[in-house]
Amino acid sequence: MKKSLCILAIIILLISCNNDYYEPIAYDNPQIPFNIPPGFPELNGSTNSNKPTQYGVELGEKLFHEKRFSADNTISCSSCHIQGNAFADNNAQGVGIKNRVGLRNVPAIQNMLFMKFYNWDGNILELEKQPLVPIITHEEMGSSILEVIGKIKDDLAYKDLFRKTFGDETITAERIYKSIAQYEYTLISANSKYDKVKRKEDNFTENEAQGYQTFQEKCASCHSTELFTDQSFRNIGFPVNPDTNEAGRGRVTGIPTDYMSFRVPSLRNVEYTAPYGSFGQFPTLRAVLDYFDKGVLGADNLDPAFKNNGNRIPLTEQEKINLILFMKTLSDCEFVNNTH
Repeated sequence: MKKSLCILAIIILLISCNNDYYEPIAYDNPQIPFNIPPGFPELNGSTNSNKPTQYGVELGEKLFHEKRFSADNTISCSSCHIQGNAFADNNAQGVGIKNRVGLRNVPAIQNMLFMKFYNWDGNILELEKQPLVPIITHEEMGSSILEVIGKIKDDLAYKDLFRKTFGDETITAERIYKSIAQYEYTLISANSKYDKVKRKEDNFTENEAQGYQTFQEKCASCHSTELFTDQSFRNIGFPVNPDTNEAGRGRVTGIPTDYMSFRVPSLRNVEYTAPYGSFGQFPTLRAVLDYFDKGVLGADNLDPAFKNNGNRIPLTEQEKINLILFMKTLSDCEFVNNTH
């Protein structure tokens, strides 16, 4: 009898092992709560349907560093968006595969959670739609999303992370974009000396305080809010990109008054993101301030801050020194040095 039961048990075990039915393992994938700093603007609406999760962020970070995104497997998102440069780089214009030079300066990736527009011309409104742009752009990665999926679809590490994030191993374009966005949503910079002063944990030096006062008088109309940008598009008379493909915001809207207007960049971590301007026109912050003081290029749609003041923002030598000292208080060392 015991022998019969033993044989029966073995048969059942063999049947179960050969069963084609597979029940996927359910992983706990908790949401990562948004740590919203005091006074920051409202979130981009796309976060409502793509809240960061533990494995989604882990997957997004891995994809962010994936060189197989590029046609020749040499360039990842992180190749141009370098953490030590506040996720920008130090090239005047982006450099992609085969040393192809792009149209514009690489923008920093920080506080994307709160942005209404992405890219210099604001052609992207949802962060989930951004990753495709560098993948297919000839001067950047020169690839396609189908080619990317083909390269990573059999990678066991990716299969594991897609299963933990989405419930199964299927790799799709939408899942790739969502994961990268989730990772970028976590890149919040709000722990600079300026922030510590606001929290009464530190104090400005006398020169920094004077620089802050000058900033409020002469710069804050554009670089407002705790993001240090009002997220508007303005023509501030910078030297014009000679590339005929460039038209600034006008490239998106087709409206003449938007010609050579660009999104006002955040000044957070500006110390790390030189050179400055839409195609890296200025090597230093001092060069920018000297240009403002000397006088910018005139234009029919020149921003009123310049147009109503003789095309310039007059600054004394000491004001320039103090302004730069203040802007350096916006440097978040923890953000640029942190390893995820």
